[in-house]
Amino acid sequence: MRALQIAATGMSAQQLRVETISNNLANMNTTAYNARRAEFSDLHYQQLTRAGSINAADGTVLPTGVQVGLGVRPSSITVHLTQGGLSETGNDLDLAIEGLGYFEVTLPSGQSAYTRDGALKRSADGLVVTSDGFTVAPEITIPSDARSISINAAGEVYAYFNDNTDAQLLGEFTLAGFANPKGLEAQGNNLFTETEASGPPLVSTPGLDGIGTLRQGYLENSSVDAVREVTELIEAQRGYEMNAKVISAVDQMMGATTQVR
Repeated sequence: MRALQIAATGMSAQQLRVETISNNLANMNTTAYNARRAEFSDLHYQQLTRAGSINAADGTVLPTGVQVGLGVRPSSITVHLTQGGLSETGNDLDLAIEGLGYFEVTLPSGQSAYTRDGALKRSADGLVVTSDGFTVAPEITIPSDARSISINAAGEVYAYFNDNTDAQLLGEFTLAGFANPKGLEAQGNNLFTETEASGPPLVSTPGLDGIGTLRQGYLENSSVDAVREVTELIEAQRGYEMNAKVISAVDQMMGATTQVR
């Protein structure tokens, strides 16, 4: 009976949905995390009688036909690019992106990766790096004797020194934008890499070319809505239970068939 396989695909789909929701809830406090949504589409159909075929009895054309669906399959897990709220931290190197864009970082392999996690740090050499020690591009070095630093909305980094009242320009942060940011490949550690689907990065000054601006002393919160996630979790659980009941019902029907004498 097809119903066994159809219900099995339904249970598998709801399991994937629960796993996606679980990952969202686990990252509800992750800096700049965007919630994911599992999306599904129906499988191909078995054409028992094609619509538009000629009825052999009287030559009329069948208006609908008989098409039997064979279940469901996952089509994508898409990222909902909704900006989270901003939390004030007061740290000089905490940067939140207001609007579109990603910081570009350089991985140990030399490959570029992208992140919205602006919890930046200073290395022993004074380089501005991520929490995992990856250098932020373009490289900016903060002198060891700098009293404080200031970063404006356009990404310009200024340092203040005890022996000088004038600020010194150290460099400028840039942001990368993508034609299809949903096509970026998640690598973990709040990092993404470019793919054919995302298109190449457009690196620009914050505030130009549709790119967002920076706010110093703030971090972007996760965009996960815990109430919505729990609601969807209950829906997925009910869907899983209903598909399990279908399997139980089909099993009883097959049992009744074997007992026919």
